[in-house]
Amino acid sequence: MKKIILCICILTLLFSCVRRREGGHTNTRNYYPQERRQQQSSRHTTRSPQESRTTHTENSTTSTSVDSKILNGSQIFEKYNPAVFMIYTSDGWNEYQGSGFFVTPSGIGISNYHVFEGTTVGYETIKLSNGQIYKIRNVIAKSKDDDFIVFQVETKGNTFKYIPLGKKTPKVGEKVYTIGSPLGLENTFSSGEISQLRDDNLIQINAPIDHGSSGGALINEYGEVIGITTAGIESSGANLNFAVDIDVVRPYVR
Repeated sequence: MKKIILCICILTLLFSCVRRREGGHTNTRNYYPQERRQQQSSRHTTRSPQESRTTHTENSTTSTSVDSKILNGSQIFEKYNPAVFMIYTSDGWNEYQGSGFFVTPSGIGISNYHVFEGTTVGYETIKLSNGQIYKIRNVIAKSKDDDFIVFQVETKGNTFKYIPLGKKTPKVGEKVYTIGSPLGLENTFSSGEISQLRDDNLIQINAPIDHGSSGGALINEYGEVIGITTAGIESSGANLNFAVDIDVVRPYVR
């Protein structure tokens, strides 16, 4: 009996060590800032889609879906992988990595504000999935509170694959897909569902994301981008991840 109890204690100790090691990611600027993550984890209210989302009209050129039919995961990735890119920023000493995506063929890109926060203007570059490198020409809009940035890249005369802004209101339980670059793994695809619609323009999802996914695209099954993948709560162990509702950038995309 003593041997059995001793074995159980050893196995319990080993399991707890493995769990601590798996949950021990370093917090970087490419993930949610600590203060907002704490605020978010303590707030459990939901928001009404009718009250918090804008009304989308059929004649809006920036919110019209490319496809009206439901697409599967493979179709989503094949169609929109070229529209998602890696972002490299620097403070002059250190380099950082995040994600972003195009929402117009003219090179208007979207990412999270915190991917750029504290870095040096002019040091930013973006890398497309085909290896092409572009510089950012100017910032169109940004918000630390809503954690978004809208910018125009130097096009070099090119046009770009892009993801249309969503016109369908997100619903809990709806299938969603993400494309981003977690831990620098370029254009990683994942899928899940919308877990809840939260306050502060946040969409809670269970699709896996990680450091470096910040600024990536959250896409619905109609091929529309409905969110900017932003954060996860690592300590929960329950796959609690979040995206900023794409409505926050809608007024700045033409």
